Order: sequence, then structure tokens, then C-alpha cells
Amino acid sequence: MIFIRCDGCVQSLAKKDEDMAEGSMFYHLDKTTVLQEARIFNVSPIRARDCRLVLTKIAYLTYQSETFGTKEATECFFSVTKLFQSQDAALRQMVYLIIKEFSQVAEDVIMATSSVTKDITANSDLIYRANAIRALVKITDPSILQGNERLMKQALVDKNYAVVKAALVSCIHLFASAKDMVKRWASEIQAALSKPGIASYHALGLMYLIRQNDKMAIIKMATAASRVVFRNPHTYIVLIRTTCRIMDDETPDQRSLMPLLQNFLKHKDYIVVFEAARAITGLRNVTAEELRYATHALVTMLSNHRPTLVFAAIRLLNRIAHLHRSLVVQFTPELEARINDPNRNIATFAITTVLKTGNEASVDTLMKQIASFMGDISDEFKVVIIDAIRSLCLKFPAKQSMMLNFLANVLRDEGGYEYKRATIEAIFDIFYSVPSSRETALSHLCEFIEDCEFTRLAVRVLYLLGTEGPKCATPSKYIRYIYNRLILENAPVRSAAVTALGRFAADVAELRPRIRILLERCLDDNDDEVRDRATLSLRLLDIAAAADGEAASAAASLLLNENTYVWPVLEAQLYTHLQDAGTAAVPFSDAHVPRLTKTEQHDHAMHARAQREGRLALSPTAHKFDAHGRPSPSDHRTAVGGTGGLHDYQQELSLVPALAPLGKILHSSAPAALTESETEYVVHCVKHVMPAHVVFQYTCRNTLNDSVLMNVSVQMRMQLLNDMELEAEADPGAVAALAGFAPAFVVPIPQLRYDTPETMWVVYHRPNHCVPLASFQCALHFHVYDVDPNEDLDAQLADAAEETGDRGYEDEYELEGLEIVLADFMVPDGRVMGTAPSFEAAWHAAAAEDARETYNLTAVATCASAVKSIVPMLGLAPVQGSDVVAAGKNTHTLLLAGRFVDGTPCLAQVRMVSEEGAGVTIQVMAKSPNPTVALRVVNAIQ
Repeated sequence: MIFIRCDGCVQSLAKKDEDMAEGSMFYHLDKTTVLQEARIFNVSPIRARDCRLVLTKIAYLTYQSETFGTKEATECFFSVTKLFQSQDAALRQMVYLIIKEFSQVAEDVIMATSSVTKDITANSDLIYRANAIRALVKITDPSILQGNERLMKQALVDKNYAVVKAALVSCIHLFASAKDMVKRWASEIQAALSKPGIASYHALGLMYLIRQNDKMAIIKMATAASRVVFRNPHTYIVLIRTTCRIMDDETPDQRSLMPLLQNFLKHKDYIVVFEAARAITGLRNVTAEELRYATHALVTMLSNHRPTLVFAAIRLLNRIAHLHRSLVVQFTPELEARINDPNRNIATFAITTVLKTGNEASVDTLMKQIASFMGDISDEFKVVIIDAIRSLCLKFPAKQSMMLNFLANVLRDEGGYEYKRATIEAIFDIFYSVPSSRETALSHLCEFIEDCEFTRLAVRVLYLLGTEGPKCATPSKYIRYIYNRLILENAPVRSAAVTALGRFAADVAELRPRIRILLERCLDDNDDEVRDRATLSLRLLDIAAAADGEAASAAASLLLNENTYVWPVLEAQLYTHLQDAGTAAVPFSDAHVPRLTKTEQHDHAMHARAQREGRLALSPTAHKFDAHGRPSPSDHRTAVGGTGGLHDYQQELSLVPALAPLGKILHSSAPAALTESETEYVVHCVKHVMPAHVVFQYTCRNTLNDSVLMNVSVQMRMQLLNDMELEAEADPGAVAALAGFAPAFVVPIPQLRYDTPETMWVVYHRPNHCVPLASFQCALHFHVYDVDPNEDLDAQLADAAEETGDRGYEDEYELEGLEIVLADFMVPDGRVMGTAPSFEAAWHAAAAEDARETYNLTAVATCASAVKSIVPMLGLAPVQGSDVVAAGKNTHTLLLAGRFVDGTPCLAQVRMVSEEGAGVTIQVMAKSPNPTVALRVVNAIQ
């Protein structure tokens, strides 16, 4: 909001309705007219009052987003600069306001620098010195401002409070383009911490910006600032948030600054107390002991006379009750006292918190209290109550009848889409989680769709009716509700109703003749989608009735539609199919796309909801450990390149009959050498990730000319994170059919002659698109035939085959270890940034929250070495040239982009700082629509 002093009064440009009233100076204001009035700036002597009026009109037009052309802005700018001759303080303030507004549009604004600097160095009592400092940063670029660096340093320690504040704010704006220059003023900024009022707030924020890449420096800054007594509570809020950012990257046993945060809970200002409690509650993996003091502080706020503070406190207590119920149970009396609060928003959170902490005996009383004020609160808070009731019903299944009746009554009330959707979701969750509630829930849902104004909700209910209705004791009672939709509703709802009827007919034989009659009536529907669905359902019913065996089963399964695709995998395979020019004429096949049952799909949805609500706390750790608690080995890693040669690998696999049905290759690693190049047997391995398998392609070369290897395979002993050991034998028939990530089959090399490379494959089954991070001990297993290199090799092998006694012998050769790492499942691809102009724009545009992890790499000494190590570990593509580190630079930010093998995009940035003798400290941050992908990326450093 902009306030302008004009004719001794203060007018707010935000009051548009009042300003535009007839008789106001802003009524029907026109840009052309105002620019003509601006000629008054050239009149001598300067008429300060009239000039202030015109400047006020210009400021109003800029506030109303009026566009000034470059020429207009430039002419007006230089006309305004003539007003520097006036000594009127109010006029000079207005001049600086307009200069700042035109600085980004007008040309040659730098010409006003001398006038601005003159005002900065003028008498300290001038009121517009602060305005001059703000304008100076706007009209000059950092390279020119270096000549006035002394002015800014003096302003930071000026005795005038307004000047110091203006200098600090200007430094914050300047920091993005001139970091090094602002860092040189650190001592002056530190001195500004002792200034009263808002100056300390800006100073502390600026100090954090300067030190944000140095964790130890931030810790020292926070510790030192905590000993200072600030007069402005907002300064404490900045300090709390700075401390919280440090602690969020630490595990609970590493939080050395927790006492500092807990000390703020005793502050005399409630704003500081609440911010400290909110910060503690928001820490990742916060423990009950850490929350205990915050809970006590929040309960104390419930007796405050300010409703806003009470509302904030009780909302935070509601969240704590969700995470650690036992902490809030003891304060149930204080919460119950707020149930009858005249502020219904406070009462809403009070009763939902009590619902989360209460026992089964108190449910009836609480439900009566909820019903008494449901009509007095907004839909937003009704959704909160509905969610609490859903959780309560899942907690106390015996109360499901009363809860469902309440939800059914709620559906009859007026409300928006989100409110009704939340209620429907609650009934669905109760339906799936409490089997005894199914008949009642379906009855309530049938009543709802009789008068449902939201198409999407009606379609969802019809889908549930078609899926679960035939399994009920009396399925015929639901047919009437479904058929009513065919008569009364719009085309999307009628289409869903036809599909539901088809499922009833497929599943309930006694209802089939009557349903056929209803479906035949739909063949004359006005909408083609309805007609097509009815025709398909009737045709499938005919096939199911006339055919036997597989045909009838296939027709029935199409009608019932019990399974659904894993959509990310389907999308990834479609994308690969379209990108591959060699398969353009081949129809796409979904044979290798995994499917989920309805139960698995519901469980997945419940799991995703639990993650959103914070029930499943993710535990990032700075170090990886195996099943025995030992640090995981950081052995030889394969360098991961791009997807170059992917098409060639695909063609090679398609020529092997056993491998062709496995589908498309989603990602291939770079070849990894498992032997030295001078040894008797040379082996390289490439890992291919496929939709449901991982294929190890071994290329072998025999360097001994006096022997031939027969039936060559690689024996792999696998160590998964759960310490499960499996063994892939050379004979495919001996491979056990084991659950989980297990060997599927082996394609051996029948014969390996001297200096003739051959290829063999070991195939592992990858169920449910798991990402197995495993290490393998590998050995080459074969049968050796000794031969004379000076004689005919084929004849010697034929003689050996005819001999009754086998002159060969079994042998094996140890290979280097092999690992499956996250980089094998990541595709480096800078295109995931889309149309964003830069990585920063794509990062900020991503809606997902970032996952973070901090490591100390003691094995590398410089940022350049760290970049070379990190890129292959993460398997993402460096963008914007961030893989090049300037010589001698001890800080760097690596920007990475790519996608998971299922097509999920991922962005990552690695901030690093090197310290002599201490290695390189890095912070890995990742964003992805799938939080699990981001978490895997930040935990991939070894």
C-alpha cells in the first residue's frame, strides 16, 4: 500500500472506490492529460504544491498498472529531475517515488546519479535522505555502484534510523546481483543489529543471505544473535526461522540448537512464542520430547484474549494431536472449554482436536456438539471436521453407524464441491476400512446421487456402485438408483450408469435379462458415448453367454474391469514407443504394463493420503547402513552416461527370443569393466532397466588361444538392503522362483572362442516397479576345453563331442563386484525443465516440496572433484554449464535435471563448500512430483 503526502493530508492509493468517486482528483484520470500537466515541472519558479498534485496523479496511474512507453517514461523522468532544484521536503519525497517507478522503463536514468548522491551526503536531518538511498540502488547497476560503495557503508552506520533502514533494504535488493560487494559490508550490517525497531529485522535477514551457504557460519550467527535483546519481535521470528532451516537438515540427535528454540518459548511476546512452537512442530521427524515444551506453550495461549492468537494456537495443537496424540490428551479440559467459543472457527479446531484425542465413550457427546454449529461455519472448516470424523470412525469402527448417519445428513445440506467431495471421500474410506458398514454406506450414497448437482461426484458414486454393488446381499435394490440416472442426468453421468449396469449384469446372473432390457434402451441415446458403452456391454454379455473357457472369462473381465494400469509406467512406455522411429509402424502393446487390483489401488491412495497428512515420517540420514548397522561400502561405481545407444541395445535384445517379450528398455547404464584389460578373460557389464525386469548384459572375450569356453554364464550372489541372498545358477532350470527381486532366467554363451566377443544375459524379476539397491559378487562360470591353436578348431571340438570321456573340466573366474544404484533408474534429460527460461524458474515453478540432505565428503578436496563424483552418483544431467567449477573457487552450486525411469521428472541442486583439510560439505536438494523419487535422489550419495 502506497501513502502519499499531498496538501497536508495522507491519501491511500489502495482506496480505489473512494478515489474514483465523483469530485475526486482521481476521477476519470487519463494518462495523456496527466503527461500534459507534467509540463508544470518546467515552470520557474517551481510551484511545489501543484507539482505534488501532478506527481500524485502519476503515482496513482502506475499503481493502477497504467503502462508508460519508453519515450513517455524517459521524457517524464527527466522533467521530474528538474524538481531537484526545489528544497520542499514533501516534493522531494514524491520525486524519489516517481524516479523509482520509472527506473525500469525510462532510458538513461543513470544521469540522475549525481543529484541522488548529493542528497545522500547532505545534512543528516533531511527527511528524504532515506528515499535517495533507495532510488540510488534502482537507477544504477552494481558496476557503477561500486564507485559509491563508501556512501552505502556510511549509510549502514548512520545515526539517522531511517537512513540505516533504507540502506539495509537496498542491500537486500542488491544482494541478488552484487553478492560479493554486499558481503564486504558484513561488519557494518552486523553493527546495524543493535539499531532499534525494524532495522534489526532487516539486518539479521541480510546476514543470513550473506552466510546462507555456510552452515557453520549460520550456527555461529544464530547463537550470537540469541544473546542480543531485540526490541522488535519480527527480528526474533527471522532468528527462529533461520535456526529452523539449519535444524531441518539434522536428525533429532544432532539438533544442538534445540535448546535455543525452546528458550524462545519463554519469551514475553506471544508472537515469538507461537513462532517458536510452530518451528518446532514443523521440524522433520520431530520427537514427542521435543514437542512437549511447545505443547505447553500453546495450551497457555488458549487463555489469551486475542482470538487470532487462540485460533493459531489451537490449529497448531490440532496438528500436534495428529502426530503425537498422547501429548495433547492431558489438556483435553482446556480444549473442551473452547468448544463453545463464540468464534466458530476456534470451536471447529477445538472439537476436531478433541475428536483426535478423545475416547470412544465421548464420541456421542462430541457428535451432538458438532451438529449444533455445522451450519454456522464456512465450507473450509467443515472439511476439517469431516476429515476428523473420518479418522475417528477408522479409529472406533463400532461407531460407524452414527458417523455414517452424520455424514449422510451433511450431504443433504448446502455446500460447495470441495465440501461434498470431502464427505464422499470420508464415506468411501469408511466403506473400504469397515466391512460392516458397506450396505449402509451404499444406501446413503444412492440417496445422495438422487439429488447431486456435481457431475464428478455422481460419476464416482456410480463407479463404486458398479464395482461393489453386485457383491452385496441384495444387489437388485441398487438398479433403480442407477437407472434413474439414465433418465434424469447429463451424458457423463449416463455413461457411468451404463458401465455400472454392465458390471451388475456380468456379476449377477439372475439380474442379467432385466439389465439387458435397460441397456437396449440406451442404444437410442442422444450421446454417442452412452450408445457406445451400451453396445460394448451388450456385445460382451453375448460373448460371455455364448463362449466357453478363456473367451467368456475375458469378456467378463472386461466388463468387471477389476484391474487398472500403473499409469506412470504406461505413460513412459508410450513415450518410448513414440520416440522410437523403428517401431512407428508397430502397434503399441500393453502386455508389459503392470496392473493394480482395486484393493491395491485403494491401498496406494490411502498410503498417499497418509503421507500428505504427515502420518508417515520420512527419515533422511546423512549416512547409509546395511542390515547389520554397518556403513554401506562405497565401492567401485559405474559412470552413468546418457541414453546413447539405447536403440542399439533394444535391437540386440529383440534378436534374443527369451528377451524379446520383456518390453522396452527404460534406461541403460554405461559399460562397466569387471576385469582388467590384460587378464585372460575380459568382461564388461551393462545394466538395462525394463518395466518389470533388470537385465545384466555381459560381454565376454577369451584372450587364451589354447582353450575354448563352453556354456559360459555369470554366477551372481546378491546382497539386498534386507540382507536377502539369492543365487543365480548357470542352469536356468535351477533358478528358484522366489518372491521379490529375484533371478528370472539366464541366457548363457554356448561357446566362447579365442578373441571373439560374445554376449550373455542374466535377467532379474523386478516386481511392482521396485528400485532394488543391491551389490553383487560375480564369478564367470564355464566348462573349459583345451585345444591346439595350430590345428583346426572345429575338428577338435567335434572330436571332443564324440569322445565318451569328457576331456574338459569345470572352472570359474572371479570378477569385480557389481552394484545397482539409483543412477541406473535415472535418465539424464535437461528437457524436463520444459519452457522455463532457466533452472531457477523451473525450480520455483515446481509445486512439490523439496527433499534435502547434507553430507561431508572427506574423500574429495575441491568442488570440482566433488562435481565429478556427484554427477554419476545421481544420474542426472548437469544444466546451464554448472558442471564446470571456476578455478580456485571454494563454493559452487551444481544444477541437475532428469527423470525417473517411469517418466517422473526430477530437478536437483547441490550446494557445496570446500574447506582446507576438511573435504567438501554438500547439501543435496531435489524436487519431483513423486516425493519418493526426490527422497531417493538426496539419499543417493555414497
